[in-house]
Amino acid sequence: MSEESPAPHRRRPRYSGRNPRRFEEKYKEHRPDQYSDDVAKVIASGKTPAGSHRSIMVREILEVLKPLPGETAIDATLGYGGHAVEILHKLLPGGRLLGLDADPIELPKTESRMREMGFGPEQLTLMRSNFAGLPKALAKAGFPKADCILADLGLSSMQIDNPARGFTFKWEGPFDLRLNPERGQPASKFVASLTIDKLATVLGDHADEPHSAVIAPALIEAADQNVLSTTLDAASVVKQALEKCAPHMEHSDINQTIRRVFQAIRIGVNDEFGALESFLRCLPGCLAPRGRVAILTFHSGEDRRVKKAFQTGLRSGLYSSVADQITRPQPEEIRSNPRASPAKLRWAVSAED
Repeated sequence: MSEESPAPHRRRPRYSGRNPRRFEEKYKEHRPDQYSDDVAKVIASGKTPAGSHRSIMVREILEVLKPLPGETAIDATLGYGGHAVEILHKLLPGGRLLGLDADPIELPKTESRMREMGFGPEQLTLMRSNFAGLPKALAKAGFPKADCILADLGLSSMQIDNPARGFTFKWEGPFDLRLNPERGQPASKFVASLTIDKLATVLGDHADEPHSAVIAPALIEAADQNVLSTTLDAASVVKQALEKCAPHMEHSDINQTIRRVFQAIRIGVNDEFGALESFLRCLPGCLAPRGRVAILTFHSGEDRRVKKAFQTGLRSGLYSSVADQITRPQPEEIRSNPRASPAKLRWAVSAED
């Protein structure tokens, strides 16, 4: 019986040109374990490696939360797990962390990474849940009230950069914008379900968009004609609408308007403000006496809601102290990671009893 011939060697797919541009082509950035030097160069250039996320204001968050060995913590928006890892290092030995994330695509990847770091089930419990469901998640996981809770309300870089998730208008992808693609309706159907006036209100309330009265009817018309299925479709509709009402607008301003439109529709698609308000209402009841909470926001609407909830809780005695002012990233962090620039940190400490 003749031996089978070995499988022929297959070369790794190469990208054209000196540097890759498309998300899926950046194989070195997707494998930091094999290409650590290349990933370090990407970070040094002030960029985020494809498929990863750079945690924001880690030092400031640790200073606010003050996690101690043996305590219980919650990362209500786990994402890539960067904040959770740093908190866990402070909780051990004897501490536990519950991590929540609604994203069914990224959560298994994060769990795999953190388990490989040596965090076992007795130290780390992960659960797929929106942070608005925090009380149910605590009960299901058998966790007591938490000594510290973190919520980072920003999108992860994995979501932003991957065209298949539909969050970026730089590359073609489905006009989706769902944080959990298994629930709700994509952005294309969300827009189609609205009236012009309602969409204009969404654009104005969620992104302070000054051209909402012009952009809204253009998007509704595109949805009615079934030509709003991709991110490039949506970006093109916004651009054409702006060219009619503001023909001399700079290219950078057009792109900024498109970002605001995507942001506003994303907030509506995921009911992000509703989820945040539910989280803020249940938050005091999930904190142990003298428990600490830190919330990172990236949008004025988010920050207003957090500020109001903390101040209301302080007046009613639910919190013993709250942040008087927001804390922003240091200039060196913004230079290293420009995505940190809009971040605002607020904190609160629960009452003694």
